[in-house]
Amino acid sequence: LFNSTLKENIMYGKIDATEEEIWAAIRASALEEFVNKLPDGLDTLVGERGMKLSGGERQRVGLARCIIKDPQLILLDEATSALDSGTERQIQRNIGDICRGRTTVMIAHRLSTARNADEIFVLDDGMIVEHGTHDELLGLEG
Repeated sequence: LFNSTLKENIMYGKIDATEEEIWAAIRASALEEFVNKLPDGLDTLVGERGMKLSGGERQRVGLARCIIKDPQLILLDEATSALDSGTERQIQRNIGDICRGRTTVMIAHRLSTARNADEIFVLDDGMIVEHGTHDELLGLEG
């Protein structure tokens, strides 16, 4: 993140984003309550590399930036690792809508994080050791 406002950091994904697009991305990334509690709201400075934000808040700003960019390919590398369980559930409910119609590669250590993926690959020491849907993998004893 850049030493700029929360709004500018989100809009980095789409400089000409409308207020409606910005708030849609904020809602989808579970940032709305957080933003509304800030005295300066979207005009809050986040500090160099987002140091004024928690790890989970930084992750959600990054996700909002991704959502507003609307790319054809999304790479999520431990995108919810710093979130509390309630916020993670909220984001997981939105991930399906966020990723629909585009290629998404999700890297996660918890199988539950990728529960809705079409195909899950389990790696061990750089090698694929299992693959399948969430339910198929739960049925395996690996």
